[in-house]
Amino acid sequence: MPRTLDDLDADGSALGVRVDINSPLAEGGLADDARLRAHVDTLEELCRRGARVAVLAHQGRPGGGEFTDLSAHAARLDDLLVAPVAYCDATFTAAARAAVADLDPGSAVLLENTRFYAEEYMEFEPAAAAETYLVDRLAPALDAYVNDAFATAHRAQPSIVGFPAALPAYAGRVMERELEVLGNIAESPEPRVYVLGGAKVDDSIDVARSVLERGLADAVLTAGIVGNAFLLADGVSLGAASAGVVNERSHGAVKAAGDLLDDFSHRLYLPRDVAVERDGDRVEVDLGGLPAAEPAMDVGARTLAAYADILEDAGTAILNGPPGVFEDERFEVGTRELYQAATRAETSVGGGGDTAAAMRALGIEGFDHVSTGGGAALRMLSGEPLPGVEALRA
Repeated sequence: MPRTLDDLDADGSALGVRVDINSPLAEGGLADDARLRAHVDTLEELCRRGARVAVLAHQGRPGGGEFTDLSAHAARLDDLLVAPVAYCDATFTAAARAAVADLDPGSAVLLENTRFYAEEYMEFEPAAAAETYLVDRLAPALDAYVNDAFATAHRAQPSIVGFPAALPAYAGRVMERELEVLGNIAESPEPRVYVLGGAKVDDSIDVARSVLERGLADAVLTAGIVGNAFLLADGVSLGAASAGVVNERSHGAVKAAGDLLDDFSHRLYLPRDVAVERDGDRVEVDLGGLPAAEPAMDVGARTLAAYADILEDAGTAILNGPPGVFEDERFEVGTRELYQAATRAETSVGGGGDTAAAMRALGIEGFDHVSTGGGAALRMLSGEPLPGVEALRA
């Protein structure tokens, strides 16, 4: 575990705190403030302990529709925190450094979108990241750096890996909790059941191979596009529409799934039926009724019953990715029922990204831990190092 806030003398210190508040937007502001709320404990604690907090964050990607400034985020953080939060429309210039210098103990300022600066959208080794304009110009105004942005820890961008090379570095409370839970899956109650769905097919197959090879999974239940890739690998003719979706996501997924089935078929579970849209209705099709002209949108009742039985006996249930198009109420049942079944395990862990979004949309509660990061959670579960975490440990 890297150094945490317990090791930090915050009183009077100027701290650069990296958070991930990249949020969906609506006309006039934020559509969802869940990511901001996740960091309230870290920011509030540091302010309460007398720190002068300079918050670093990004929003969107260059060229994207949600690539915008952070003024709305600052206003919302000011509402959420007891401590005052100002906004500065600069990141590392003299204006940004002055905004940090002018902070009173116990207050914060949100600096401008780090991705307005081109080098922040590139990846570097830590030593090279420390020489970028962002780090080189802003670090002298700071006494220490805190990374609370687990969701971006799989990136090697300057604001993630550069500051730890230039300043004393610490993990925030969100980062600490993620590392405690996801980094210690091997110590979680057995049997361990992974449910891998969603659209990140290659990443999910990597996770499946890793946890199966390391003996961390007693069962891997596949669903969604991931499950369809395994069905295709097992010789099931889904139909051109479903096969096309899999191939659009990954040209190598079917072969990789087939290789995994050759090695671990006794611990890999595939859908027994799928749900499609036919004449405007949800229609469930057994594997014997395939191929279907329509794309698979969800798993069916037979799959849900079989998977629920396995989850019922799980010591630990780890979910990443929804098993269906939960945004459409006709196809939310698979996500709702599998997630609810997982909460009955002794310990239940949900991946971030789409998994967390589905939980919020469907009002699913009862998980022991819901990660703030989708890609970062998948990478950690697959056993790969996260650049942002390694930088804190250096």
